[in-house]
Amino acid sequence: MDLAEHIRQRELALLHTDLAANPALIDELLSADFEEISSSGEVNARNDVVNWLLSKDQHSQWILADFRIRVLADDWVLAHYTAQKRDDPNVTSTGSMRTSIWQHQGNHWKMVFHQASRKS
Repeated sequence: MDLAEHIRQRELALLHTDLAANPALIDELLSADFEEISSSGEVNARNDVVNWLLSKDQHSQWILADFRIRVLADDWVLAHYTAQKRDDPNVTSTGSMRTSIWQHQGNHWKMVFHQASRKS
């Protein structure tokens, strides 16, 4: 598997995995100093995001479109894509633009930063 697909699969693991049933996976996917800027512009600490991941609807499925990465250094990658919930009749938006920064730490690529921006 190439690096772009590996990072894409890690992004999907955060969205599709029942992390309440597999909490150890959180530490494999998120850096200890992780933070996020939400689509509403709020800065969320790691604990806020972990709480969301543990309580999210486990049946929601996401489509990641136009996924691409840019290698910033040997152990740093920027991922950029559009995310949209799949087959949700309540979602009328065109999704959101997402950017994540991943760092290779130990044996895993871990997300260090994430930002979501609403598409107009």
